[in-house]
Formats: sequence, C-alpha cells, structure tokens
Amino acid sequence: MVGKKSGRAQLREEGLARTDNNLDLTTWPVVNMINQKNYYTEFLKRDEQYLAVRFPQEEERSRMVREARDKDRALAQRVPKESTEEGTDESGIPNSRVDPSKVIVFHVGSQNLRIGLGTDALPKTVPMVLARKWKESESEDGEPSPKRMKIEGAVPADALPEKWFGEDFADQYMAMSSELRTRMRSNKRRVLPNSKDLVTNFNRRTPPEIIHEHNDVDRIDWTELPADPEKAPTYFTGREALRIPENSKPRYKLFWPIKNGTFNEKDYSSRNQWYHDISKIFEEAMKTQLGIKNLKDLPNYRCVFVIPDLYERVYVTMMLDILIRDLGFGKVSLQQESLSATFGAGYGIACVVDIGAQKTSICCVDEGLCNEESRVNLKMGGADITETFIKMMLYGHFPYSDMNLKRRYDFLLAEELKQKFCSMEEESVTVKTWDFHLRASGQDTRKYTFKTYDETMLSVMGLFKPSIFDSSDKLEGRRKVIARSVDLYDGSPNDPLSQAQIAVIDTAAGKTTSASVNGTQESTSTPAAAAAAVLSTPQRPSQLNLLNRLNDNENTPRSSIAGSPVPEGTNTPNPDRDTPLGDPDRPMTLFHDPIHEKTKLADERDKTLPIIPLDQAILESLAQGARGDDRKLRDFFGGIMLVGGGSKTPGLGAFLETRLRELRPFYGKEILVGPPPREFDPQVVAWKGASVFGRLSAAGNDSWISRAEYDILGARLLNNKCMFAW
Repeated sequence: MVGKKSGRAQLREEGLARTDNNLDLTTWPVVNMINQKNYYTEFLKRDEQYLAVRFPQEEERSRMVREARDKDRALAQRVPKESTEEGTDESGIPNSRVDPSKVIVFHVGSQNLRIGLGTDALPKTVPMVLARKWKESESEDGEPSPKRMKIEGAVPADALPEKWFGEDFADQYMAMSSELRTRMRSNKRRVLPNSKDLVTNFNRRTPPEIIHEHNDVDRIDWTELPADPEKAPTYFTGREALRIPENSKPRYKLFWPIKNGTFNEKDYSSRNQWYHDISKIFEEAMKTQLGIKNLKDLPNYRCVFVIPDLYERVYVTMMLDILIRDLGFGKVSLQQESLSATFGAGYGIACVVDIGAQKTSICCVDEGLCNEESRVNLKMGGADITETFIKMMLYGHFPYSDMNLKRRYDFLLAEELKQKFCSMEEESVTVKTWDFHLRASGQDTRKYTFKTYDETMLSVMGLFKPSIFDSSDKLEGRRKVIARSVDLYDGSPNDPLSQAQIAVIDTAAGKTTSASVNGTQESTSTPAAAAAAVLSTPQRPSQLNLLNRLNDNENTPRSSIAGSPVPEGTNTPNPDRDTPLGDPDRPMTLFHDPIHEKTKLADERDKTLPIIPLDQAILESLAQGARGDDRKLRDFFGGIMLVGGGSKTPGLGAFLETRLRELRPFYGKEILVGPPPREFDPQVVAWKGASVFGRLSAAGNDSWISRAEYDILGARLLNNKCMFAW
C-alpha cells in the first residue's frame, strides 16, 4: 500500500506547480463585471445623441460664433453700424434666418408643376411633360383617345357615333340624362323633350369655316426645329414640348413622369429614365421660370417640396434624392398637400378635398396635423372629366369627329373647352350654341360651331358616378418598373395605408362593408347602400366562432356545449385559421409566413382601383377623422374646402353640399362646402401654404434636411425630420 502524498508533492510530480514570478502578463486594465442589479447607461436617451438633432444645433452654434466674430471685426475696424443688425429687428428679437428669396417651392402634379420662390405671390405653372426624340409620336403609337369600339362590318369612322363607345357607355349616359331631366322637373325647371335631337341635327349639318393663317390674329407660335434633324435638341420640356408639331422631323414623343399622382410605369421601361426626366423638368423649370441659370448656385437655396397625403415611400425617397443629390439643394423640407392647403387658406381645422388632374385626395386636418386614418386617395380627376366630356360630345355628333386626345393640339383644345363650357349649375343645362377655333401646325385655322345640352353637367357628374369614366388602363404597368417599398428588417410592405383608404378599396372591390346606422349594425353590399351609412369601418377578418370550430372538428372531444378552442399543434384543419382570409384556393397548412400574407394582401389591394363616388369618399374620411366624436365631426362638416384645378367648375361646391345634406340630413345646418377664402385660386392654395411654411422661423431647425446629414444617414433621416408619421 502506497503512502499518502502531500499536495505539494502531487503538484510537483504532475507538473502543475507554479513557476512564474507573480508578474502580470499584460498591462491592460482588467474590467470588472458590472453589477447586474444596479447599472445605468445614457445610450440613445438624449436628443443630442441623434445626428439629425445634433447637427442643426452645431450649425446654429457655429453661425452664432461667426456672427460674433464679424461683429467684433467690424467694431475693431470702426465700421459704421447699420440701422438693424443682421438676424435681429429694432427691438433685438431674432428674425427668421430663412431668406425667402432663397427658398424654392415645388408642388408636383400629374399634369402641371407649380414652382416659385418664397417671395413670389403666385407660382409659375409648367406642364409636367418631357418630349424626347422618338421613332413616332404618341398619336401614331396606339389607338386614339377616347377609345373607339371595334364594330363588326365597319370601321368606327363609318359607324354612327352612338356606337363608337359601346352599349355600356350609351346606357349609362342615357340613364344619367334621364335622371337629370327628372331632377330638373322636380325643381320646376323647363325641360324641352326634343333637346337632344336639336343638338344632334345642328352638329351633324354644320361644316367648319376656314380661316387662313394670315387672317388669324390669335395664331399659335409653334416650337421651331432646325432644318437639319441631326441638330435638333434631344428633348424639350413644358410648353415647348406641347407645341412641337405632330409631323415634325425628327419625331418627338411626350412622356408624363407622373400618372394618377404617382409613378408612370406604363410609358417607362427603366427607373433611370424616369429619374432623368424628372430631373430635367425641374432643372429647365428653374432656368426658364426662376432665372437660375447655373445649378452650382443651388447649394445656397432651400427647397420646400409638397408630397401627397397618402404617399408612397419610394416616391418620397426618390424625389428627395433628386433634389439633394442630382440638383444639389442645400436643404430640403417635405410638406403634405392638405396641411399646406390649410396653411395657405389660414384654417385651423378643415376637411380638404383636392381634385387634381388625375388624382383626388381627401384628408381631415386638425391643429396643424393630418389625421392619418382619414386620408383617401382616389384615382380620378379633371382628366377623366375632360375625356368623358369629349366622348359625350362625340356621341352627340360633334362636328370635329376626328378629335384625338393623344394629339397635342387636340389635348390643349379639349382642356380649353372643358374650362369654358362645363358647369354644375342646372341653369346651364339648356341648348346653347358655342364655337371654337382649331389650330394645327401647317394647316389653316378651322372655326367650328356646335351646340350642347346636358354634356356640360353630366361629364362633371362622373365624380359622383365614376362608372362612366374609362378606367381600363389606369393599373397598366403597376409595379413593373419601380418595386414597392418594404421594411428593412422583415421585408414586409411598409407604405402607409389609412382605415378610410382600406374602406374605399373594399367598397371599390365590391366587398361587404360593416356600417353603423343610427347606433345599429347593418351590412351593406353595394356602394349605394354603403353611402347611406353614417360610419363605415374597414373590412376585417371575421372573429373565430367557437361553436362552428367545434362542429367542424370531429376529432376534438367535447365536454360541454360551450366547448374549448382547438389546442395548438393539432392536425385538425380549420378554414378560418389555416386559410388566410378564408381563401379557398390556398392549400390548408398549419404554419403561415406573416410576411407572405402581408405581401399577398398588398398585391390584392394593388389590383383594385380605388374609385368610388366623391361624396361617399368624403363621408368615409370624415367618419375616420372624427372617430365617433360628434363635436369634431360637426367641425369637419363645417370646414369642407375644395381645392385643386378640378374644383374650379362653377356650381360644384353647391352641388356637393346638396348631396352631402341629402345623405346626412341630421347635419344639414353644419355642412358647408366652399372654396378657399380671400378669393384665392384653388389651384395654388397648396403651393402658397408651402411657401408660407418655408418662411417660418420655427421651421429653421426642425424639418430641414441638409446635404451633409443626407450623405451620412440617407433616407433614414425622415424618421426624425418629417412633421408626419414616416
């Protein structure tokens, strides 16, 4: 038996004995473990730790130091003191450091661009179009507009005009005309039974009058092109693009970058081409309208850019990138349309209805903020009224039967006719004689005389009966060029969507909408029935019914009539849970990808064109904006403001007010629909509000995005810089 060894002997024999000299292996200080029960950090807990907040403060501090040095230098050199120091008034109160002459305000629309300096009383209007050298013009590419139906045995030109646009359009037109006659009789207005025949017979037998060019005092100056096609400019923008002759050499084709308030992906094949066209339109507008010839001066300018209320994030980020990276503005601020309109009109609370060329937006504004859930974006506007007006006149044997809205001079003529003749006043619905001059490059001027009856009112009535509009190609090319914005972390769609817009999409898709009428829940399945609801809520997936689930699941034991939910992980299929949104075509599975479900739901909404009657959309926006608060609802009803070019139609505000009072008789005294105050032009109210915002001293540190900040953080700055939820 071996004797017991000591511990020191074991360490020596096994080689574990320590042989160093007790010196540390490194001079690096050892960090002790923190106390898990009591520790504190200031990481990202102060505003100064965010670059978006710290950078303006540092910029303001350096400005104050620079001004103090300049003041001391002036005193040392005994420079005579001016009446007022820079940055202060006579009382010593700091002035706004934003020079209005160095602020440029952009308001981009589908058809026009409003641009001007902060010191301008009114903006300059530039057509939002670019003409590029092409193998053929837009009128030679594709079928004319309005679209003529293909008729068996005859070409559209040989058939009767009543058959050009199909039976569906004819039936709707006749129904609207009959309804208007009934309404006029009930209002004790005289209605002639043969008015349509008088118009048709007069238009059919009236030839045009030829006026030679040297006798036409109002002849048009067309865009001149050099004799050598090789020396012709690559592109034209604005009014010059619309005045290029159709048969020019070389040919030019018009490109409209904005369509229905967002990207025009139908006419563009690449994202870079769209980016280039927008940049060139902005650049040429500043050169021709504002006198800024050199883009190197733009770092000294600030830009206020008006964006839609219900925007797409990719649209905003691309516009911001164009303004800062491509054009080189020093600072940029973003402002929403409806909020800008209230700034321009001086309203504190209002429901803004902006009827543009191809988009109508509705939003409730309260205390300087847009109500997020009340935002509505309808893909219809003044351009649809123009097309429908021309179709109705062609239906009545309009003497200029060859009108094609894809031709440049026909497009300008149609806009002029709509602005002159269309009205929503019942007094205007009579047989009237009008005339217009058709001026085309290389042709003698033709003077046409024609008669109208109810086309002038029924075309605008399409805002309340949008099925009369031709919306067949508005979704063409959607998401073809520019993909949807997705979340950085999980890849799900992250474009803003309001509850009011969801209800609009569901109504446009024909889904049943739950509505509250006089405190009781009812179900409406048609748009007409949904319009009679006081409050409407978006369609949500139905709640799980425990009794139905128990009846469907035969393998689940039941101990009582009430039952219990199906345990997680069972193999029993459940249509409500296993099939998202009750889709019968999708195979039943146990586990779902929530990102895939969100993407699928967004794709389904993209396939639905959000178009419903204007009065119904306004009521939906008001309901979501008030959220059950009757007092706030009455305030919104009393502040409905019509802005945009489409709102300039005479009598539209009074007609809309009457429609809303018919649908909401309990709020008849509160409902008021009117134009902007102080005789403002409704087309420029949003621009004017953005101009006022750009001159506010309070906006100097909060919402301006500088080039240095953007170079570091990019579009992530919008989380801290936007005055709305990004």
